[in-house]
Amino acid sequence: MSGGHFDYNQYRIREIADSIERLIEKNGKKVDDELIKENQRWYGDDFYERHPNELYHHKYNDEVIEKFKQGLDILRQAEIYAQRIDWLVSGDDGEESFLERLKEDLDEYENQITKTN
Repeated sequence: MSGGHFDYNQYRIREIADSIERLIEKNGKKVDDELIKENQRWYGDDFYERHPNELYHHKYNDEVIEKFKQGLDILRQAEIYAQRIDWLVSGDDGEESFLERLKEDLDEYENQITKTN
């Protein structure tokens, strides 16, 4: 299947969703040791003495994180819709297979969400 109606830009929806997912995962956590070493190499060994707040990722409050999660869910579904619509209007799928595959993809996504919660 080739698609192409949207110039394959639906991957950008995934990139945005992945970025939001990383923000949720890193919320308020200490940055990894590799980043600490890199910052010290570039900005000096005393970088974290001068900028102690840089040792941790930004901490968003619980309400904001919930909104991030809602947005993430919407974006994951939007990616599915964009991909399926792309294949339909590009002639890769017919209307019947569009509806079937859309349902399958959305069901699979919901099953993944259920497993992780």
